[in-house]
Amino acid sequence: MMSDRLTPLQPHSYGTAYEQMLEKVRYEGAYPTRERAEEAVRLVLAGLGRQLTGDERVDLAARLPFEAARVLTAQIPETQPLTGWDFVKDLAARCGASLATTRWDTGSVLTAVAAYAGPDLITRILHQLPTGYALLFGRAELTPAA
Repeated sequence: MMSDRLTPLQPHSYGTAYEQMLEKVRYEGAYPTRERAEEAVRLVLAGLGRQLTGDERVDLAARLPFEAARVLTAQIPETQPLTGWDFVKDLAARCGASLATTRWDTGSVLTAVAAYAGPDLITRILHQLPTGYALLFGRAELTPAA
């Protein structure tokens, strides 16, 4: 199994939109450095890339900054999608972090992703994914009435 643990980041010259995304994640997630925010972005977007398929994947990639879209689309989607909680557990196992830290990272990144995607696309994405992702995207998890 391939690990998502990243080698130490080298200073890069990224596009303005990606820099702004990293700053948003850094601020919202209260990360001490931009590098730590970027680690979270790369981990979570790679994981999301393994879950999304079809038009939702293409549309999300088109709305994200280039560098973020590249991380998302470099992944081959899994044949069995994970629930939201299993998604967090999978990311924690891949990077060797605690579940609490990984849940924080996931929420910090996916709320920023939701801002780029917009409410209509996030609704479509949530309909495609198994249960448990709404809270990760900063939305209430609503269940249909019986």
